[in-house]
Amino acid sequence: MASANAISSTPVLPSPCRQGRLKNRRVSQLHQGQKFGQKQHKNQRFVVRANAKEIAFDQKSRSAMQAGIDKLADAVGLTLGPRGRNVVLDEYGSPKVVNDGVTIARAIELPNAMENAGAALIREVASKTNDSAGDGTTTASVLAREIIKLGLLSVTSGANPVSLKRGIDKTVQGLIAELERKARPIKGQDDIKAVAAISSGNDDAIGAMIADAVDKVGPDGVLSIESSSSFETTVDVEEGMEIDRGFISPQFVTNPEKLLVEFENAKVLVTDQKITTIKDIIPLLEKTTQLRVPLLIIAEDVTGEALATLVVNKLRGIVNVAAIKAPGFGERRKALLQDIAIMTGAEYQATDLGLFVEKTDIDQLGTARKITISKDSTTIIADAASKDELQARIAQLKKELTETESVYDTEKLAERIAKLSGGVAVIKVGAATETELEDRKLRIEDAKNATFAAIEEGIVPGGGAALVHLSVFVPILKEKLQDADERLGADIIQKAIVAPASLIAQNAGVEGEVIVEKVKESEWEFGYNAMTDTHENLIEAGVIDPAKVVRCALQNAASIAGMVLTTQAIVVEKAKPKSLAAAAASSEPPVGSYSV
Repeated sequence: MASANAISSTPVLPSPCRQGRLKNRRVSQLHQGQKFGQKQHKNQRFVVRANAKEIAFDQKSRSAMQAGIDKLADAVGLTLGPRGRNVVLDEYGSPKVVNDGVTIARAIELPNAMENAGAALIREVASKTNDSAGDGTTTASVLAREIIKLGLLSVTSGANPVSLKRGIDKTVQGLIAELERKARPIKGQDDIKAVAAISSGNDDAIGAMIADAVDKVGPDGVLSIESSSSFETTVDVEEGMEIDRGFISPQFVTNPEKLLVEFENAKVLVTDQKITTIKDIIPLLEKTTQLRVPLLIIAEDVTGEALATLVVNKLRGIVNVAAIKAPGFGERRKALLQDIAIMTGAEYQATDLGLFVEKTDIDQLGTARKITISKDSTTIIADAASKDELQARIAQLKKELTETESVYDTEKLAERIAKLSGGVAVIKVGAATETELEDRKLRIEDAKNATFAAIEEGIVPGGGAALVHLSVFVPILKEKLQDADERLGADIIQKAIVAPASLIAQNAGVEGEVIVEKVKESEWEFGYNAMTDTHENLIEAGVIDPAKVVRCALQNAASIAGMVLTTQAIVVEKAKPKSLAAAAASSEPPVGSYSV
């Protein structure tokens, strides 16, 4: 029996004669491989190439960077002011016709490496201003160019660049303090409309739209910009808190035509627990039935016996109930559930705190004025039980927002603040062509950012007038400086900060220097209105800028200018001669070589 079931383990071996033939064949192959390898080794070698660098010192390095800075600033400066022109960007697909400074700056790459290094610094100014204030990128670029230009003249004349930078920094700090004192807070919807209209290129329709949207969602609300399928630009305001979770079962639907669950004056249970057995929620169901109010259950999940019982009783008309899954994941889920609990006045039934659904009392439930649930979203409109708690939560989220560095976290925190404080306004931008649509979207984006900047830090006269008036304040700051080169830095700022106003006037077809001198002699609120070609009270005329935009433009321009002025050498990759570059492109490197 054993021999029948046994598995044969006899090795299958070749005969001695066959073994010899195999051995000879292997040796022959080995010798051939060695010869091939030696031959290949003679023909090929590993090549490591490092591109040569070109180094420029002193005046040569500074003049090359200045040339690049001028080219970029000239292209961006064309768009400044109400009479500014557009710039065509030849990008992938159809060309863009834009009026946005940062978009133009990011699109420019110069062929000369040294000039491109200078242009990259102005791109940095525009991008940084766009990130911090959302507008004023053209002003920042023009200011940076002017500070660098005047500063390099002083350095070439023998001034100490380090002292020069120190003088520039001290003067800018003093001017920002003065700007904050002079700025006045937003007063009503007219100011918001004026700020938005000026920032969008004197488009009153966009100004009115932004003002209307901000009025509906409040200063903490969120304005979202999307493309519209029609020619018209519209504003849709989403009231209440929207959650990206729909009903667990379609049997909860109360409006069969629209496939929606609609509750009014409903009770809300908020928990992070999984409800599987009916005994967990029977006490709550009995109490809500007695009160004859609908019940919304927000839990991690409702399954099994609990879900089946809820559905059966709902269909029989015994209870009016609906259940949705908790939004988000992990820690974010807990945070969102706490937001919902605070908004509805509910007590968050958290497992971490030892609070369980079966022990929940009717007083621990929240109240919602209206609830609408579709298959993939839920909207809760609630009158918060405690405004103090709500404001404390919003303040906490704002603090988190200022401390976070993640773009994703920034978006999500802003979204949560908006949902708690009022809502989200969606601006759907329409246009006849794709090119016009892109331009309108960029203008509306600038208007939106400028509006929130104005709400945050107040407003100052527009059209570059605020900077011209600040230039008159520089001599007072200059008196506090002892070092001669530092005082020279203050002079540079005094001359440079009038450049935006001068360029706005030039783009409008008038002499910039004449306009600047006239503005200097007038009161703080007066300046030149390039749209109407008049000298008037700009605050009353609605030509206003957010103080934050002016501050960020001045700070960032001075920061980059200081870096350029203290530069003594520049190192870039050496450009290959055209003939060598063409030859290198045509001849392929040998197989097995690496080019670095």
